[in-house]
Amino acid sequence: MSQTTPRTTPEPVPSVEELQAQQRRLVFDRFTHEDAWALGSLLVELARERQAPVAVDIHRAGQQLFHAALPGSTPDNDAWIARKRRVVERYGAPSYLVGARFRAKGTTFEESSRLDPDTYAAHGGSFPITVEGAGVIGAVTVSGLPQLEDHRFVVEALEVFLDRSAR
Repeated sequence: MSQTTPRTTPEPVPSVEELQAQQRRLVFDRFTHEDAWALGSLLVELARERQAPVAVDIHRAGQQLFHAALPGSTPDNDAWIARKRRVVERYGAPSYLVGARFRAKGTTFEESSRLDPDTYAAHGGSFPITVEGAGVIGAVTVSGLPQLEDHRFVVEALEVFLDRSAR
């Protein structure tokens, strides 16, 4: 769907259980520098097709392995990427899921996490890179769309990438 095509009905917001199921399902057998390049390139390709004004970032073990800023993205997107990625690194869960867990308790991440909102943002768009047998080793992050769209965009790319890798 292009960025300019309006939706007639909004998609439902995923539940905490659905988000947890995504995290359990989207697991890698391994994750190399080449995988980071291929996943990042896939995200860029999808963003270009949709004319999405996003920045894309992939980190593994504290090292940035991929970064791209597409037309329409700004330096603020890089700051959002860093804040969302820190949530993934701290909680070992997708940034959107962390925020959803707080909302499910009737509060917000900003009100209840006791973490600096200038450093951490539990907004959608950062997803853990989880390797079977090793756990969370990094994060893939997108910023530039509304938070649920950022989350869905990353999940879609991970699904495509992992499906291709399984062949």
